[in-house]
Formats: sequence, structure tokens, C-alpha cells
Amino acid sequence: MLSQNISQSADSADEGGLRAPPGLGPLGKMGWWFHFVVLVKLARLRFIAILAAIGGIIAYWDTINAYYEKWTRPVLKTETAVSPDSEYWCPMHPTIVRDHPDKCPICAMPLSRRKKGSKEEDEALPPGVVSRVQLTPYKVAVAGIETTEISYQSLTHEIRAVGFVEFDERKLARITARPTGKSRIDKLYANVTGQLVEKGEPLAELYNPYLAVTIKNLLDARQNGDRDDERTARDRLRLWGIDDEQIDKIVQSGKTVTHLTIRSPIHGHVIKKYQVEGEYVEEGARLYDVADLSTVWIEGQVYEDDWPFLKDAVDKKLPVIATTQAFPNRQFKGTIVFVHPHMDAATRTLMVRFDMDNPDHELRPGMYATVQLQVPITRLDLLPSDASEHQKQKYRQGQVLAVPERAVIDTGSRKFVYRETEPDVYEGVEVELGPRCGGFYPVVRGLQEGERVVTTGSFLIDAETRLTAGAASTYFGASGGPHSEHASAKTTVRPSMRHDKNSKVQANLAKLSPENRRLAEEQKYCPIETDNLLGQMGPPAMVEINGQKVFLCCTGCKDNALADPERTLAKVKELKAKAKKQK
Repeated sequence: MLSQNISQSADSADEGGLRAPPGLGPLGKMGWWFHFVVLVKLARLRFIAILAAIGGIIAYWDTINAYYEKWTRPVLKTETAVSPDSEYWCPMHPTIVRDHPDKCPICAMPLSRRKKGSKEEDEALPPGVVSRVQLTPYKVAVAGIETTEISYQSLTHEIRAVGFVEFDERKLARITARPTGKSRIDKLYANVTGQLVEKGEPLAELYNPYLAVTIKNLLDARQNGDRDDERTARDRLRLWGIDDEQIDKIVQSGKTVTHLTIRSPIHGHVIKKYQVEGEYVEEGARLYDVADLSTVWIEGQVYEDDWPFLKDAVDKKLPVIATTQAFPNRQFKGTIVFVHPHMDAATRTLMVRFDMDNPDHELRPGMYATVQLQVPITRLDLLPSDASEHQKQKYRQGQVLAVPERAVIDTGSRKFVYRETEPDVYEGVEVELGPRCGGFYPVVRGLQEGERVVTTGSFLIDAETRLTAGAASTYFGASGGPHSEHASAKTTVRPSMRHDKNSKVQANLAKLSPENRRLAEEQKYCPIETDNLLGQMGPPAMVEINGQKVFLCCTGCKDNALADPERTLAKVKELKAKAKKQK
């Protein structure tokens, strides 16, 4: 019984092992093995293999796509035979030279054929242009490069001066004892420093014996009709500070006066009291200093670089705005009234005086103040000698060509700006700029209205032109894409991104005159390299054949176009007819 159970267990184990169940014929065993190997046991392996194949395709998709384009692209319509005295080069990128027909690895345009050692086609950079670089769309997107169009703007230069509030020296009054000899102070009406006094208000009362003598002489001369003595007595009393109204009252009363009343000549505050009651003072002794605070001065320090803006500021009475720590939310208005004739050699600053209205006496002498002065940039003579009439007209209107500060690369001795000449092609231009005005610089030379300059990524483009390709790509890869506050949306970047041919063509055609652009759009393609759109390799080159304008994709096609004029004109006619039919 035990042996029978063991036998049955062995048979069951054999059914699940690598042997076919007993009792099957040859066809049954073949079916069993097919089911075992293909449909059951290797199902997981097949699934893993399929996943691995899909992963490989995804990982090497760009390479597969590149091979596909290489195998399926049309054959270049150029000579396939390699001549020992010929070479192929890219007119857009003269450093790309091959010994066989090929495409430029930068712009993907077919290379042009020329004789070896011929450099007549290598055009130098235009004056003022120090470098030129073309970037792939991938690098442009990764670096977050942004451009903006420059235009005329009304710029103002802000000058900030710090200083202190001072008394207006024109509104200071010093009151002294004027009578001859010694006088005794019998009464001080203004007996407190800082007291506010009105104009004509009594300040002090002085006893002087000479006063009685002079008044007696005046009364006697008046009674005797002696006009000369009367006039002399009146003049002496005026010099002592007695006005005509008081003198007339004395004459009318006919009584001798022994006390002289000192009155305030201005409205203001007593900033200093020199004497006390009962003290004897000599002629000319100081009694009070009175200051009118309805207007005050601010003595501010202006840096040496801002001096050119203040040359005729006093004559123009430029308005200024002052703020203080005591009233941070208040703005006090005034004008610039004086520029000191010398500069402080230690601080390299120039002292400037501002006249400030102070009707409520909120500005007090000794307060710390900051003054802001907005000066139009057109006050400086920034127009170049060869300025056009349009520039002069804009300048008279207070507008100058302005470039954003972010677009400028300042090396210390020179300033550069990268402008976009066509999509993804940038030129480093040396520019001459005026002083910075807020976030802009006025342009003196180097740029024209309507040109686009790089505002974000200028230093990365500069690295691309100066460093090796590997080092530059490190800088570009580290930027992580656009971070500017003006970036509207994130761009998904891939190394296989390509140039937008249509925008590039339109940008290059826009550089032609309206008439030439119309003719180029009618022709559309190059008669030599018939696969090349006009404008795809930069601004189209133009030649005249039998009085007819013919446009070429690049200067490298000129020799071929002129070698067989009739064939070139026939091809141009055919291209125009084809383009007209496509419309």
C-alpha cells in the first residue's frame, strides 16, 4: 500500500516536471512541449524582453531619428566627385570646411564649393562688431535667453544728495544797541531763547542819557524853525533805530524821552539772547539773533560724477524734493540755488545749496535730510557729430535711444551688447553709452532703433564666444532654463530642437529694401542651390544679370550664377512661375 502511494506521488511530480505526461502520443507530446516552452514558462521572459526593447528605443530615439533622416534625406545637388583642388565651406560659418559635400553642423545648410586656399569669401566682421555666434535652439532655451527691442525713451538721471538743514542766511537778523555811549537795559520783552516774535514787536527797552539830549535838540529846533538842526536830530534818531512814526509822536507830544524801545525787524524766532535786564551795554553790543524759518537751506553733498548735470541748474531753477527722518512720508519742495565753487578733495563731493519752502516750520536747522533731483538726460550733450536729423528731432523732444541695463556687459574700459541679427544668431557690438538713468543707458553710438538686444543670458553668450565648446556648454547647462520674471511659460527643451526656418527666413528678408524683398519673395529659392530658401542662410546675396536682379542664398553661389547667365535667368523664371503657382 505504501509503495503504491509513492508511485502515484512520483507520477504526479512527473506531470509538473520536464517530462510529458504518460499516455500521450507523439503529436500530444509535441503540443505539450509547445505549450510548456512558448505559452507558459517563458511568458515572463517575453514581457521583460519587450520592456527592454521599448526602453532601448526611447533611450536612443534621437540617434535613431538622426540615422533615419540621414538615410531618407534627398541627395545634394552638388558634384559628388571630390576634386583635389576644391573644398566645401559654409558661408554663414566660415570655420566649417570639409573636403567633401556635406551639411553645416551648425545651421544644417549645404556647404558651398570653392578652390582650396581661397579666402575671398571670408568676410570680416562689420566695424564695431567684435564677435558673432549662432546657437542651437536647445542652448537658447536652456540658457533662457531673452531679447527686447530698443527704442527712444524719455530718460531722467536721479541725483541723490545728503546733507543738513541750515538757516537761510538771507533771513537772519542781528539786533544791537545803537545809541551812542553806554545804555542800560531796563526791560527785556523777549526774555526767552527760541521765542517767536512778530515784525515790529518790542524786544527790549534801553535807557540812554544821550537820547534825551538828542530829543531836546529836536524839539528846540522844531520850536525855533531851524530845519537843518531838526533834520540832523531826526537822522541821529533814525540811526538809533527809531522810525519816523515814533519821531513824529515825540514831536507832537513835546516831551523829552529817556528810554528807547528796540523792535524786531523781521518775523521769526529768537535763536540767541545775549544780555539780561539791568546790564549796561556799549554802542554796538549784541542783544538778539532772530531767524525767519519760513524758508531754510539744505546743504547737500553731490558726487563728482553728477557735476555735469548741475552746470546750469541754478539758472534753470530745477525743482527738488527733500525728505527727512522725522517726516519720512512728507515731501518738501524747493529749488537748487547755489553750487559751491570748490570740491572737497577728501570725499570727492561738491556742496550744493537747496532753497526749501518751510511755511509750517517743520524743517528745523540741524535736521538730517535727503534731496532728490530729477535731471533730464538731454541736458547733457550726448548727440554724436554724425547724428541724423531724426535723432536731433527726438533729442529736442527730450527722447534718446535707450538700452536696458541688463543688456550691457561692462568690462571696465569698454561696454558690449549682444544683438540678435537673425533668429539664434547674435553679434557682440561695442557701444558708447551715456550715464545710467534708472534701469537704462542712453545710447550714443553702436545701436539703431528697432534692433533687438539680449537682456537675459548676455554673459552666457559671451562665454560661448570666448570659451571652448565643452566649457561653454557647462555654463549653459547650469542655467536651468529661464528664470526671468518676464518669462511667460516654461519651455520643454530637447537636444534635438531645431531652428524655426520660417521665422529665420522672414527676419533675413526684412533686412532688404521693400522692393528687393518683394522680388526675393517672388523668386523664393536660390537658382544655384535650388533646395535653399532665400534668407535661410542669412540675408540673400544679389547679382545683376542682363539688368535683372537675381537673388542667391549666399555669396558662395555668385561665381556659379555668373558663369552661365542664361541658365541662371532661366532657372529664376522657372522658380518664379513655380512660386506663383503655389500661391
